[in-house]
Amino acid sequence: MPDGSLIDASTPNVARTYDYLLGGKENFAADRAMAEKVVRLVPQARTFARLNREFLVRTVRFLAGEAGITQFVDIGSGLPTQRNVHEVAQQINPDARVVYVDNDPMVLVHARALLATNANTRVADADLRKPSNIVGHHDVLDLIDWSKPVAVLLAAVLHFITDTDDPRQIIGELRAAMAPGSYLVISHAERRPDIAEAGELYRDANAPVVPRTAEEIAALLSGLNLVAPGLLRLPLWRPQELEMWPEELDAPLLGAVGQVASMRTGGG
Repeated sequence: MPDGSLIDASTPNVARTYDYLLGGKENFAADRAMAEKVVRLVPQARTFARLNREFLVRTVRFLAGEAGITQFVDIGSGLPTQRNVHEVAQQINPDARVVYVDNDPMVLVHARALLATNANTRVADADLRKPSNIVGHHDVLDLIDWSKPVAVLLAAVLHFITDTDDPRQIIGELRAAMAPGSYLVISHAERRPDIAEAGELYRDANAPVVPRTAEEIAALLSGLNLVAPGLLRLPLWRPQELEMWPEELDAPLLGAVGQVASMRTGGG
């Protein structure tokens, strides 16, 4: 089990940087310094982090409610914050089961402490680049029955997967384990000049950033039946508020919910 001795406070960390952008306190000076560099290049970075979190919350509400999904696997979950997946899903269905998957020591320590008393949650130490290790992980299998519909969440994590690591292959392996009627959620940074420049800062962090074009992001969803309204900028996916600020509408983040082909409906 990871402990505090494995946490590197000197190298900027993507999970802790995201935590700082969301207004969290689980970060170090190196993370805050890099986040501020990102903000100088992309002044709306804090807004974009919030929009990603809000998109995740809306998709989980849809899945736990309208779609009737009762089991969730949140991969690359990051540091616990407000409105975590289990809190959102279990507010709708107290029996919803949630497994958080990450390989960051600090994330694992904090998540396990937060979830110690919640019988319907687990935390698994695994790497998205090795999907078979996730599917077969004992902490995942404690709660997740892959023979029944499951929601796999890949929120703001695929743009930390390089082309060499082949994100389409990774998604393909996950889909192969998912029962018909399952759902896959993704959000992904869109390539544009300011985002690419900010992404260069992450070369000194624990993971690189690989923004992709809308066409490349759409290709990751090939073979899935997209839930309306499809792949589009995050604040436009079933928004709760119809009025938005210009920087929200211009967010370089695309997201979608796709369903694994099924002849039946229902939850897990």
